[in-house]
Amino acid sequence: MTAKIFRNSMAVGISVFLLSVALFMGVLYQYFGNQLTEELETEAWLVAKGVETMGMDYLDGLKSSSRITWIDQDGTVLYDSVADPATMKNHADREEIQEAMLGTQGTARRESATLSEKTFYVARRLEDGTVIRLASAQYTVVVLLLSMVQPLLIILVVTLILAAVLASRLSKRMIQPILALDLEHPENCDTYDELAPLLTRIRRQNDTIGRQMELMGQRRQEFEALTENMSEGFVLLDQKGHILSYNTGTLRLLGVLPPAEEANVLALDRTDAFRKSVEQVLQGVRNQCRLDRGGRCVQLLADPVFRDNQVAGAVLVLVDVTEREQGEKMRREFTANVSHELKTPLTAISGMAEIISNGMVKPEDVPGFAGDIYKESQRLIALVEDIIHLSRLDEGGTDLRREQVDLLEVARKTVQRLQPLAKQAGVTLAVAGASLVMQGVPSVLEEMVYNLCDNAVKYNHKGGTVTLSVVPGESGGEVTVADNGIGIPAEDQERVFERFYRVDKSHSKEIGGTGLGLSIVKHGAALHDARVELKSTLGEGTTVRLIFP
Repeated sequence: MTAKIFRNSMAVGISVFLLSVALFMGVLYQYFGNQLTEELETEAWLVAKGVETMGMDYLDGLKSSSRITWIDQDGTVLYDSVADPATMKNHADREEIQEAMLGTQGTARRESATLSEKTFYVARRLEDGTVIRLASAQYTVVVLLLSMVQPLLIILVVTLILAAVLASRLSKRMIQPILALDLEHPENCDTYDELAPLLTRIRRQNDTIGRQMELMGQRRQEFEALTENMSEGFVLLDQKGHILSYNTGTLRLLGVLPPAEEANVLALDRTDAFRKSVEQVLQGVRNQCRLDRGGRCVQLLADPVFRDNQVAGAVLVLVDVTEREQGEKMRREFTANVSHELKTPLTAISGMAEIISNGMVKPEDVPGFAGDIYKESQRLIALVEDIIHLSRLDEGGTDLRREQVDLLEVARKTVQRLQPLAKQAGVTLAVAGASLVMQGVPSVLEEMVYNLCDNAVKYNHKGGTVTLSVVPGESGGEVTVADNGIGIPAEDQERVFERFYRVDKSHSKEIGGTGLGLSIVKHGAALHDARVELKSTLGEGTTVRLIFP
């Protein structure tokens, strides 16, 4: 803008200078033309008086800067101060001569295109009828300007320098108030009155932009709050695969650090599955794949974004499906284990019943086979009951009635139930602690405590001890089952709560049980919002704590 004001100021200055020169030359030229005419009239009067008095002798001795011509009454040239009168044409048709013949004096102006000058003529009639004419030439404006080229160029250079300096200072001074405008607070600006409408519009526009920015900020905060609290991860890409946006869930699921700005999406993951998925989605093909990350399974859903039937980008959604995959795996394992556990006693019952029905058993051996059939059927019933019990716990136990339960009484009843088994195994049972009353499902709590104590007796050695402690707390309490039995290997401690998992599978049939006891404990604890802690040292014993809120 400063340069434009400077150029316009220079143009105005030069235009004014040229116009002034032209006007000045025109006025000056006109002034000198009138002045020359008056001088010629005065000089013509003097010459006429001299010729009337002295005749030709006056003209011969006269020295004048003007051309003097003496014309007879018929137009014949009698005398001329410049040319030979004999060679000159008749002047009777000249305008100034005719005017002088009719009156006293005549004037005329004629321009010469070849000489680029203008000639002024003044004719005066004498008393004898002849006419004295004086002529003087004046250069045209063009010739006059050409004769003044050097001084005019000097003046023009000086004018240009002066105009440049003044235009520069003027443009800076004019633009300074504009540069000093506070566009954030235009209402406080002290500047040209002509800018008031513009400042008003800027203020209104600032208000509109401020409201829009505030709204965008709120929406951005809401979007960030929503995305940052998502367990899933998402990535927005442009058509070239550059990252436009992502959330922290993406970094957590992929186990990577934040990428640089405008980084390529492959900076997050360079595995073949991820790369192929990105290439396909940027080609407009929706796809999905699975990524393995440190023992966790992440599902990638890739959807293209179209604009005018062209791929404008893509959205990648990352979902942690580890629990789902593990649940599916556990379901398959549970189904296989249930099938196996049910098949074993059924096969034994079926086999023994078939032998008896075929008469292949001696009468005295029938009671033994019947006892085995009863034992296997009881095992089958216990397994089915545990499966039903566990299924009810999986469903949240919504049909189970809660009531006040004293865990110390539950512990005592459990010890009484297990005394015959403990005595047979040579294990001592003991109860310690104080009364702890809580809201819960009695049958589930009894089953939980029974299963813990039952395992502590079964996986103990002769002469071992099992201590059942009930300790109330300020906001809850805990039940602890501690034994000094065989213990659990460290690599198996995280899996003992899985369904049908057994540490020593070779002795599982000898020990008995369904393999669902600790699973029932785990699900029962979840039903009561409790926490299960297990500490065990191989060969030294195991301690299991049920911590109730």
